[in-house]
Amino acid sequence: PAKINLSLLIAGKRPDGYHDIETVMAKINWFDEISIRPGEAGIEFACQGPCWAPGDQTNLVYKAADLILSDCGRKANVRLTLTKNIPAGSGLGSGSSDAAATLAGLNTYLNLGLPKPRLMDLASRLGSDVAFFLNGPLAYCTGRGERISALPGEFAFAVVLILPNINSSTKEVYAHYAHDPVLYRRLRDRIATHIDENRIDLLAGMCANMLEGSCFRLYEELGDVKEAVQRLGLGPVCLSGSGSAMFCLPASTDAHRLDSLRDLIAERTGCKTIVVRNNPW
Repeated sequence: PAKINLSLLIAGKRPDGYHDIETVMAKINWFDEISIRPGEAGIEFACQGPCWAPGDQTNLVYKAADLILSDCGRKANVRLTLTKNIPAGSGLGSGSSDAAATLAGLNTYLNLGLPKPRLMDLASRLGSDVAFFLNGPLAYCTGRGERISALPGEFAFAVVLILPNINSSTKEVYAHYAHDPVLYRRLRDRIATHIDENRIDLLAGMCANMLEGSCFRLYEELGDVKEAVQRLGLGPVCLSGSGSAMFCLPASTDAHRLDSLRDLIAERTGCKTIVVRNNPW
């Protein structure tokens, strides 16, 4: 499953060059697919589907397979096929989700017997968001994003996901980020209160994403898309991760109403739009 960031704060820059973040992430019911079958010569990897992803050893699916086998000292002939339905560079975490699914899938398929803590360690070596996808479906993530604290209960939601035809570079968005410690402290205090009171709905409605300014400076058309949707008055409009995807949180969760809003946003922005809900696992 993909994810959206219901909030994303930047606490500051770390000595290792990464940023410390504090984010609430939620899985959504939109999926890539990975099949694992017997292979003939080591790790064989192929990519298919409507969205592009590298079909070589630079793909996180291949990297995850290579890492888990190397870490276990195992050799195996497996064929991995990724069906890519979720666009890369959209802030929806699909590459990280693919990596997590590969770790979990190979652990089961090859009867490796690795416990959850060891899978989490492998996940943290692959990328900041990978560990979240071994957990969830709703969590508060800190550090580089690899420290996971599950949030109690279920936050049921339905959003209109807006998918501009732009591949946002996470590296560039972070590189152009200018830290605002006053804003960070103000948002952190409000978000902490909402988490303590288990009011994730209020947290989500804040649309607190401290990467938005950097993202919109790099990709001005994304700011135009957000403004166009906001003018419709349908509900809060939030950037997910480092972009480019955004989501609108309408008050109504009625399926027919959501379909109408989806079509209206697509007409006004020219972007692909889909309705997604919280994923239960």
